[in-house]
Amino acid sequence: MLKKTWYALIAIAVIAGVPIGATAQTIKIGVLHSLSGTMAISETTLKDTILMMVDDINKKGGLLGKKVEAVVVDPASNWPLFAEKARDLLSKEKVAVVFGCWTSVSRKSVLPVFEELNGLLFYPVQYEGEESSNNVFYTGAAPNQQAIPAVEYLMGPEGGSVKRWVLEGTDYVYPRTTNKILEAFLKVKGVAPEDIKINYTPFGHSDWQTEVAAIKSFASAGKKTAVVSTINGDANVPFYKELANAGIKASDIPVVAFSVGEEELAGIDTKNLVGHLAAWNYFQSVKSPTNEGFIKEWHDFIKNPKRVTNDPMEAHYIGFKMWAHAVEQAGTTDVDAVRQAVYGQKVKAPSGFVEVMNTNHHLSKPVMIGEIQANGQFDIVWQTKETIKADAWSPYLAEDKGKVADWSYPWVCGNCTAPKYTD
Repeated sequence: MLKKTWYALIAIAVIAGVPIGATAQTIKIGVLHSLSGTMAISETTLKDTILMMVDDINKKGGLLGKKVEAVVVDPASNWPLFAEKARDLLSKEKVAVVFGCWTSVSRKSVLPVFEELNGLLFYPVQYEGEESSNNVFYTGAAPNQQAIPAVEYLMGPEGGSVKRWVLEGTDYVYPRTTNKILEAFLKVKGVAPEDIKINYTPFGHSDWQTEVAAIKSFASAGKKTAVVSTINGDANVPFYKELANAGIKASDIPVVAFSVGEEELAGIDTKNLVGHLAAWNYFQSVKSPTNEGFIKEWHDFIKNPKRVTNDPMEAHYIGFKMWAHAVEQAGTTDVDAVRQAVYGQKVKAPSGFVEVMNTNHHLSKPVMIGEIQANGQFDIVWQTKETIKADAWSPYLAEDKGKVADWSYPWVCGNCTAPKYTD
């Protein structure tokens, strides 16, 4: 009876022209990003990106005849606080959708809240996979769209035919799970256990002398060595500075990073880092008309031509457009209706590719590897010819064998081994 009553209310609201999740005057959306603490270096720009998108859509008349209102909160790089702020956004502010989180520990913190209250989260950052929720759309890269291609590149002649691997990360969910997948992948490729070194440091780690000395020692064995970095937040600044202090050049020990983009490099003297790498699905240096428009829109909005764009910003750009298109298609902001309308949404992205949302709640995205330049930008040295569909579950982990992520109606299954529903 409750379900029937709810659907009746939705129908009445739609007929009356009042979208679910909207006030009489506005459609509220939540912005859940750290504006203080260790992750502010990365997340503040994502808050500004959503405000830019809101400004743009309101200039064009809003959504369903309503203005879009951004409700911005600061969880302050405090993982339990993310859950509190998410609950407030959904239950008190009655937002129709939330755009937010960066670290996987923050996403894991809010996930039970979104599932309990049937909220909708668009998560814009590369992550470790191994998750599928009916309440989250993952617009960043899964491991097969970033980590695995980056290692394959370094293994090949273009990347220097690397034989020894340092997996250096911040001590939390994303680096540990990603490195678990990478370690399994490397072993499948015939890399011996003694040629893999794994190390973790806490958030905000600043004294890197010991760790960098250990990397240098590990690389002295005579085999070509690379560092795969899942270091996150402001710890990247002293890490790269110590690499330079230790005289480590990209030609000797290349570092490929998964959490360092243009925004992070803006706070680093990059002249000693030229040649080190990052793997993303977008760089500001991409040559495409859509990217030119994206950069111009950003500079016009932020009123600072020196501010850079980066991959998670592009993911928010894509996610916001897909959500807005789905709301228009559904004619309501009701979560259940919008979720179904998001499947199959396509956006011509600044990456230059048309990206599509799949029923596993992940995007098909291109993969790019960029080389750090002295001006803080990236020279794209390699990229895929077409988009790659994300794997929610890794094929390299035994516990993931047979798992399916498919939320298409009426078969909804995020972690199952049964075959996909067919009519």
